[in-house]
Amino acid sequence: MAALYEMLGILATSFVLNIIPFTGPSNMLIAANLALATNADPLTIGFFVALGSALAKSIHYIVTFFVGGFIGKERRKRLDAAGAKIRSWAFLALFIVAASPLPDEPVVVPLGLLKYNPVKFFTSYFTGKLLISVVGAYLGETGQKLLEPFVSQEVLMIASVIFTIAITVLLFKVDITQIFKRFKKKEFAKRDK
Repeated sequence: MAALYEMLGILATSFVLNIIPFTGPSNMLIAANLALATNADPLTIGFFVALGSALAKSIHYIVTFFVGGFIGKERRKRLDAAGAKIRSWAFLALFIVAASPLPDEPVVVPLGLLKYNPVKFFTSYFTGKLLISVVGAYLGETGQKLLEPFVSQEVLMIASVIFTIAITVLLFKVDITQIFKRFKKKEFAKRDK
């Protein structure tokens, strides 16, 4: 069982890495790194990484929720009309984005502007992050057990940090929206045939 300071450290690390919009590594990588750095079990790591991430993104959501109140009447009408269409699949979309390495902000910010239900927002986001964080923590623990006889824990941690930085840089260099646009074009081209 993890000590209280370890659990608070995991929570704080996750919160800080997720509070800055459009930055930070995947929560899967955060959980994997924390599995190497702490004595906590993977479920505890996954829970606190997901909680820290959900709390940080809830701040993004709340800010856009209240900013949405300053939007003009015409835009508010259009947003409300769009919101009526989006609400039916928003919970699932947010869960999928949270449970994947995709950037969250393109879904979090619009849901805040649309004044999506805050309880549903937190529940969906937290559940998605819990899934990916627990998987990441188990992968980190398994990797450590497999490699520990050959490589010291310090080397594993350094390699993990380097890998995390490399993945983060790659995500910044690769425009995911362009990949989705290309995919959509291919799907529409197949349907038109």
